[in-house]
Amino acid sequence: MADVFKDPRKKEYLNTTGKGLKSPIPLDVLKKARAYRQGRIRAQLKKHDCAAILLYDPVNIRYALDACNMQLWMTHNASHYALVCAEGPAIDFEYRGSEHVAKGIEIIDEVRTATSWFYFAAGTRMQERLEKWADEIADVVRQHGGGNMRLAVDKMEPAGVDALRKRGLTIVEGQELTEHARCIKSPEELQLMRWTVKVCEAGMARMYENSLPGKTEQEVWAELHYENIRSGGEWLETRLLAAGPRTNPWFQECSDYVCQEGDMLAFDTDLIGPYGYCADISRAWTVGHTRMSNTQRALYSAALDQINHNLAALKPGLTFREYNDKTWRIPERYQARKYSCVFHGVGMCDEFPSLPLHPDFARASEGRLEENMVVCVESLIGEVGGRECVKLETQAVITAKGAERLDSFPWEEV
Repeated sequence: MADVFKDPRKKEYLNTTGKGLKSPIPLDVLKKARAYRQGRIRAQLKKHDCAAILLYDPVNIRYALDACNMQLWMTHNASHYALVCAEGPAIDFEYRGSEHVAKGIEIIDEVRTATSWFYFAAGTRMQERLEKWADEIADVVRQHGGGNMRLAVDKMEPAGVDALRKRGLTIVEGQELTEHARCIKSPEELQLMRWTVKVCEAGMARMYENSLPGKTEQEVWAELHYENIRSGGEWLETRLLAAGPRTNPWFQECSDYVCQEGDMLAFDTDLIGPYGYCADISRAWTVGHTRMSNTQRALYSAALDQINHNLAALKPGLTFREYNDKTWRIPERYQARKYSCVFHGVGMCDEFPSLPLHPDFARASEGRLEENMVVCVESLIGEVGGRECVKLETQAVITAKGAERLDSFPWEEV
């Protein structure tokens, strides 16, 4: 393939080893991150006066125990769950036959076999399995709760809630606990996140190299998957890559559309990489790396202005309302195509907080920016009736001095 890197800075991100990128993260860093995360969960349990938390969301299980097995499958087949006690053990309930995959993780105190009571697994024996499952969960809470029967739960089928309540448990909304636990990152977590970003940017360089006329959107998108998987990454949460007229409106997932020279190509990585951390980065460039048209330059310049302005406004201690007052004001002609948020938190996936843009701020949650939050600052610029949109996004940690970007893949020259 001919060298298409007109900007030599982008070529530096290309992984040319012929192999996946090998992680430089020492085991002790991973162990410190694990201990920190579980400590954050337990701190939230004590804050909310809960004896334990029952986790079914695979991302929450990964955060609390670092146990991961068939995560995407488990999102719709509830055969893996975890129970973390405020004052007691962290128990991993693994899919039958895979109990061995969690052994050796030092923050897991016990591995048990999961009881799968949802209908696909249990069929006509669903009630029988449900009763067995509920008895086991209630017994653990009674044994380690010291009389406290408040159980936080992140996600649960209605029958499970009813069964636990019949056994004297008070069910507490658990997603609030997990989101607030996850939103402040340790130095070790930031090391893991920086590595995922590096893997992601190597994939982006492959995408850049292959953004050529005649390639389909799917062919370009596959380059990111390839680099992520061969470097120990896990999956991509979306398929958000589009070119030319398919960028407007946004949120059309990649297809067999054949990219044309000069098309604007835009994407949102939503990449779950090594160690389960997310690199959520967006870029846009022209197919064939042609000079942008006047219209494309105007869209791109506005998107980059929005990113840079809102990134610079991030300061610890600001309330969400105070931050909103400082954000870039979207010109009227772009408001109908604006993105859904000005920023959102990120860790092992998109996380709390998610802050609406200024025209929609009335529906915002209350909150405050805090040091060591990691957020993704977003921009989508386009016009109704226009041919294309530009999507940009950067990932940054909030430090005492302001925002520090974790990604560095160069913007386009306009």
